[in-house]
Amino acid sequence: MKKALITWGGWDGHEPEACGRIFESILKEKGYEVVFTDNMDCYTDKALMDSLNLIVPVWTMSEISKEQWTGLKDTVLAGCGIAGWHGGMGDSFRSNVEYQFMVGGQWVAHPGGVIDYSIQITSDDPIVSGFKEFKMHSEQYYMHVDPNNEVLATTTFKGNQEGIEWIAGTVMPVAWKRHFGKARVFYASFGHVAADFETAGLKEIMTRGMLWASS
Repeated sequence: MKKALITWGGWDGHEPEACGRIFESILKEKGYEVVFTDNMDCYTDKALMDSLNLIVPVWTMSEISKEQWTGLKDTVLAGCGIAGWHGGMGDSFRSNVEYQFMVGGQWVAHPGGVIDYSIQITSDDPIVSGFKEFKMHSEQYYMHVDPNNEVLATTTFKGNQEGIEWIAGTVMPVAWKRHFGKARVFYASFGHVAADFETAGLKEIMTRGMLWASS
């Protein structure tokens, strides 16, 4: 049986516990043993970390200690997959650039806040196979992104949000996969709160991403 660790916390606006519970339900349905906690000290528990196949962090902003980060980083470098979404993985620990390097990107803005926008699937990878476009009503993330990522989906900014016209036409990665050490990393920026998983297809993409990262 594969084993996953879900850690949640940070800014409450992203509903970290509720989103974490959705990931927990998905993984349990797929036969995973799941450890669910709101304390990152688990990252320093070597016996636990060595037993994992997947880590799903749900921490917007917040801080991670040197010891916690070392435990997380070493586990992922050794081959444990990591997967997450939105600010729970892409806007965590803003002062830790090593963490951002692992994820492959970092949130920097969401012009207009919660808006209507679209997502285009740009790959035939199995994680996104069968999908073409999504209409979203959530935060459209503008990110600093690693060009080494294998991009699976993108969004295009209109430039009519909050007077930020200079980003009009910018094509921004929304979902990608990559490697970090021996591990597989999956990230998707779409969504904002737990209810966004009701958008048809998004939950399936997250499911496939987590399964890929832990395979």
